[in-house]
Amino acid sequence: MSIQDKTRRLRPQNISQDIDSFHGLQTVSTYNTTRADASTAKLQEVYQAMLISQQTETEKLALYRAASDAARLAEWEFHNAVLAMKEVVRGQYGSDSDEAQAVGLKKKSDRKRPSRKKSVASAT
Repeated sequence: MSIQDKTRRLRPQNISQDIDSFHGLQTVSTYNTTRADASTAKLQEVYQAMLISQQTETEKLALYRAASDAARLAEWEFHNAVLAMKEVVRGQYGSDSDEAQAVGLKKKSDRKRPSRKKSVASAT
């Protein structure tokens, strides 16, 4: 038997097959074993634990998605408020003011004027 890598998830197909096998075992009335990890009671216990863990995971995943959506919307609201503030600063103090520079805008006088690029004459 190969070494089991318990850091990765099982494929849903494997879990489905395991569940089918477990339900099939419940129809076998003469099943009896001395192995504690393969007993009917142990199988029922770990099956219920798996269902509870999957339900908990689903609930927490839904909460995570909701929190992620809320954080994303809050980030956009903050970003739009900062953009509005920058427009107000530019309108109130001018685009070449120290106040505009203080809020992260570039002064108009600091902008480099566009220059024509010299065309390279092809040597023939």
